[in-house]
Amino acid sequence: MPPVGVISALDVVDVRFPTSRQLDGSDAMNPDPDYSAAYVTLRPDDGAVDGSEDGYGLVFTIGRGNDVAVAAVRALTPHVVGMPTPDNPAALADLYRRLVGDSQLRWLGPEKGAMHMAIGAVVNAAWDLASRRARLPLWQYLATLSPEQLVDQVDFRYLTDVLTPDDALAILRRAEPGRAERVAHLLEHGYQGYTTSAGWLGYDDAKVVRLAREAVADGFTLIKLKVGADFADDQRRLRLVRDTVGPDVELAIDANQRWDVGEAIQWVRGLAPYGLRWIEEPTSPDDVLGMAAIAQAVAPIAVATGEHVANRIMFKQLLQAKAISVLQLDACRVGGVNENLAILLLAAKFGVVVCPHAGGVGLCELVQHLAMADFVAVSGEIEGRVIEFVDHLHEHFVDPVEVKGGRYIAPVVPGFGARMHASSVSRFEFPGGPEWSA
Repeated sequence: MPPVGVISALDVVDVRFPTSRQLDGSDAMNPDPDYSAAYVTLRPDDGAVDGSEDGYGLVFTIGRGNDVAVAAVRALTPHVVGMPTPDNPAALADLYRRLVGDSQLRWLGPEKGAMHMAIGAVVNAAWDLASRRARLPLWQYLATLSPEQLVDQVDFRYLTDVLTPDDALAILRRAEPGRAERVAHLLEHGYQGYTTSAGWLGYDDAKVVRLAREAVADGFTLIKLKVGADFADDQRRLRLVRDTVGPDVELAIDANQRWDVGEAIQWVRGLAPYGLRWIEEPTSPDDVLGMAAIAQAVAPIAVATGEHVANRIMFKQLLQAKAISVLQLDACRVGGVNENLAILLLAAKFGVVVCPHAGGVGLCELVQHLAMADFVAVSGEIEGRVIEFVDHLHEHFVDPVEVKGGRYIAPVVPGFGARMHASSVSRFEFPGGPEWSA
C-alpha cells in the first residue's frame, strides 16, 4: 500500500486590518473594531509546492485578543501535526471528534470560547484542504456526500432529545432528490444577499443615505442598520433610510447585545413603525429565556441571533424556547463545518430560516458555502433566506466573494475560500507588518 500522507505543519499568523480608522464595522457595543484574523494554514507533507493543496482557515476577531486566538491555534499543533491528511469524509469526522473530544482541551470550554473557535478554524482548514483535493468548491463537495456520510460528521451529544441520527438521516434523505437541480439553480441564479454596509453606527447621515441608495441600485432588497446607542438617533437614521429606499425595501436592525430584556422590548416597539423584518442580538445570546420573552413581546418582528452563539447546544435551546425565528449561523464561531452541519440540521428540524452572519474578515467568503450546502443537501429551502454581505476586505483573498445584482454568485473555484494573498498577510501581520510598524 502507498504511504498515507500526514499533516507536516500547522501555521498561524496574527493578521489585523485597521478598519477603525473609517469606523467600518462600528456598532453600539464595538465602536472601534479592527477586523482581524488568526490565519491558519494546514500543510500536508504531500501537498503541491504552490500551496494550492494546503488547507486555509481563520478565527475572526475585532482586534485586541487576536493574539489569544493565535495562541489557542498554536496549542493545537501537537494534536494535528503528524496525523493523517484529512482529505476524505472519514478523516474529517475523525479530526473533528478528536479535537472537540480531547478531555484536557474541553476543560477550557467546554465547546466554547477561544479554544473552541481555534478548533473550528483548524477543522475549517481541513475541509478547505479536502475540497481542494476533490477539485470542488466546498458547497459542492458537501453536496456530493451521502446522507450517511453527512450524519457521520455530526456530534449528536446533548442533541438527541430533539435531534437523533435517525432524524438527521430523514431530513437529509428528504432533500436528496433534486440535489442536481438545486446545484444548477445556484450556478445560474446565485443566492440572495442583504447588506450591512450602509448601516454602521459611526457613519454620518450623508454617508448612510448615499450607501443606502447604492445598495438598492445594486439589487439588495434588505438593508440592516446598527442601533442601540441612542434611541432618538436610531429613530432619525431609520427614518432617513426608510425615506431614501421607500416602502418596498426591507429593513432590519442589530443591537449587538446592547440591551436588557425590558429595554429591548421597549426600544424595538418604539422603532417598529419604520417597518422591521428582524431585530438581531437584542440581548445576550446566552439568555435563552430573555430572548424568548423579547421574541414574544415584539412579534411579528422576528428575533435573529447566531454570530455569538457558542455551540450547537445553545442553538438547540434557542430553538426549543422559540426564542429565534431567524438563525444566523457563523462560519468561525463554532467548531467548524461539522458543528455547523449540526446547526443546519437543527434549523431544518424546527423549520426556522437560516440567514447567515457574515462581514468581518473572510466571513462572506466562507459562509456562502454553508448556506448553499444547506439549500442543496440539508433543508432544500431557499425562499426567504439571505446571506449578509459587507463590502470590504475581499481584495485580500485569493478567491474573493462575488456579488452581482444583490446576489451571491455561486463559487466554482475549489476550496472554502479562506486563502489570503501572501502580500496581504505580510503587510497586515501584527505587530511587525508594515501597516502596523509604521
